[in-house]
Amino acid sequence: MKRTCLAVAFGTVALLGGLTVSAQSTGTSVTVYKDPSCGCCAKWVDHLKQNGFATKVIKSRQLDDIKTEKHVPRQARSCHTALVNGYAIEGHVPASDVQRLLKERPSGIVGLAVPGMPIGSPGMEMPGRKAQPFDVLAFDKDGHTRVFVSHGK
Repeated sequence: MKRTCLAVAFGTVALLGGLTVSAQSTGTSVTVYKDPSCGCCAKWVDHLKQNGFATKVIKSRQLDDIKTEKHVPRQARSCHTALVNGYAIEGHVPASDVQRLLKERPSGIVGLAVPGMPIGSPGMEMPGRKAQPFDVLAFDKDGHTRVFVSHGK
């Protein structure tokens, strides 16, 4: 009886461990370019991980080159740039909006952006401070933007 219980317990742990590894390895891969000293970017990366994305962080002080290469409009730039399945994700874009972008794949859109660093956006939560409403902008290669979704309005 004791051996049977141990075998079942060990098998269950092994099975659950395998499921965990499997779930992590099937997550959509995101490469995040961030300034080495930025803490809010690290919190945004944690937000992505909590929502099933597999992340790779590259620390750099020369982010403008990446933003320009990926067609991020100047007026939409923020503190970090992420790349996922051919799209640029600029700033504190909620994971649910990234997931929607990847599902819908709207024509002509090359990325999403949350300009600035609005309080209450993922990674910018501040206890005791009221969340600010913000827009997630979709942008194309020519720098045109449109509201993809509004939060808190």
